[in-house]
Amino acid sequence: MTISLGFLSGVVLVLLVLHKGVQKAAVDMAFATVLLAAIGFFVKAPLGPELASAASIWLPALLLGGILRSTRSLTLTLQLSVIVMVAVIIGLYLYIDDPIEFWRPTLMFLVEVWRDLGWTDRATALEQNMGSLVGQMPMAVALTSWGTTTVSFILGYLLYRQIPGETARFGRFRDLTLGKVIAITMAIASVAALLSGAVWLQSIAFALFLVFWLQGLAVVHWLYGEGRLPAFGVIAVYVLMPFLNIILLIALAVVGYIDTWFRLRRVRVG
Repeated sequence: MTISLGFLSGVVLVLLVLHKGVQKAAVDMAFATVLLAAIGFFVKAPLGPELASAASIWLPALLLGGILRSTRSLTLTLQLSVIVMVAVIIGLYLYIDDPIEFWRPTLMFLVEVWRDLGWTDRATALEQNMGSLVGQMPMAVALTSWGTTTVSFILGYLLYRQIPGETARFGRFRDLTLGKVIAITMAIASVAALLSGAVWLQSIAFALFLVFWLQGLAVVHWLYGEGRLPAFGVIAVYVLMPFLNIILLIALAVVGYIDTWFRLRRVRVG
């Protein structure tokens, strides 16, 4: 429930930034921060983790909303967000001296959560393979944070477009393309990772590939808008996402990556 409320607060903040401006939204965010701290004080909850969690959601939402207002381009804003994500991955690899000790508490917490949920086999497998997984944690953390932030940002933008009287338009989601620069960078990182075996290059290559799931989803919405895909097809993608998860994301990423090079949304059928 806390995660859901936090995600929705990010959506609302993006909407406020686009509708009222960065400064007014920042004032609202500051007021919400004070209110959150006051509630935590009265219920005697630890303020540090709560405020840190709020900041991890609100600050990226404020930043992305501000960039969108400045660039007036949904595509450029999301391209910049990918660059920031890669910078975070590199920064984590440079900052962490002992990955095993640094990530062990996080992974052990995840093991306990999975066991509480009844996913005993998955928890056991994670615990047994912890040593081989720590190398991928910077990518997993950065990519998960990017995905959550990006989805809340897009939802906030789509809600903004529905406000009566708002005339500013910064592009349609169905036309989103992450561009050939990111695609080429992914290809170069993949080849370099294959030749060198460097874990950090493997992480960057996989992260840059997986971000194309967003463009693949844009292709799905474009197909629906063009009348080539029934509404049931779009609904099925969203319904299956929690169940297929990484499989569906990889499939969408393949579609998005192919679209970057072959411009599937310009192909006319029949």
